[in-house]
Amino acid sequence: MSSVVNLDLPALNARVSLPGMQTDSHRLCTAPMMDWSDRHCRYFFRQLSPQVRVYTEMVTTGALVHGDIDRHLRFHPAEHPVALQLGGSEPADLAHCAQLGERYGYDEINLNCGCPSERVQHGAFGACLMAEPQLVADCVKAMRDAVTIPVTVKHRLGIDAIQDYGFVRDFVGTLAAAGCGTFIVHARNAILKGLSPKDNRSVPPLKYDFAYRLKCEFPNLRIVINGGIETADQVAAQLDHVDGVMLGRAAYHDPWVLAEAGARVYGAAPRPRADVVQAMRAYAEAELKTGTPLRAIARHMLGLYHGRPNARVWRRMLSDPALLAANRPALLLEAMAATAGEPSVLAAVI
Repeated sequence: MSSVVNLDLPALNARVSLPGMQTDSHRLCTAPMMDWSDRHCRYFFRQLSPQVRVYTEMVTTGALVHGDIDRHLRFHPAEHPVALQLGGSEPADLAHCAQLGERYGYDEINLNCGCPSERVQHGAFGACLMAEPQLVADCVKAMRDAVTIPVTVKHRLGIDAIQDYGFVRDFVGTLAAAGCGTFIVHARNAILKGLSPKDNRSVPPLKYDFAYRLKCEFPNLRIVINGGIETADQVAAQLDHVDGVMLGRAAYHDPWVLAEAGARVYGAAPRPRADVVQAMRAYAEAELKTGTPLRAIARHMLGLYHGRPNARVWRRMLSDPALLAANRPALLLEAMAATAGEPSVLAAVI
């Protein structure tokens, strides 16, 4: 299955570029993760790496057209650079929502063409859109015409049994011709029927070489790779082949991976965990005044001490319903003290 006949790569490469962003803007990114990468999670990620580009969880056009816009789009100024990921397939609706994102101050609009869940497919967007590259190109053009910030696309290598490289090459070529300069490539196929979203993140085999070929064939496009990358060493190795790396659940479950990767990519030592906790305590103090419960913030921090002594104590304290119900930001400091092994605190929680 091919979406473009006789794709003229030399002519296309001659006219595509990286509009609106410096060339290193996507060296390290955090993934849009449903139910996880909310504004509190993104603020936490920012404390771990000052330069990483953070992405929202997918926000559907319907949620913005018919729902509470401020609830979905507000974010803390410290989150910059921050990208809004949209889910949809109607060019006019996407253009309208992209305008809302620009109005709220986002640095980028990203279109989801990679989510394989059946719920998303019923809305006619996500990975199933890869079967309709011209429609996606129309969506990209509509958004680019509506905003001045960059419009990017996150996608898979193929769908279901389509395994040939030509499918993703032609998909990228069609969108590049419509003005998309940055592609975030989850280097697996999406299986639209028979696999859960969780299994779609691990069962289809990784084919990093397809992403590398995209970069070779489209040297003027920005290619960011995603999928199966779990350590700072792996991030560094990928950057020998592509322009950027996106970390997902590995950074969520073990956030220090993000800190270490940021240090490798940007050349600055990670800030101490204690400084991160102090920053999150101050953030929680401010958020509680607006009605945010502590648990909404603490749930994203459970992995901060992953692999460290007393990490289990940290997780236990920050997930204890009774402790969280008191809505005391000082709990973060107390959990840090217990994790550090301070006897008076440790004795109270073991």
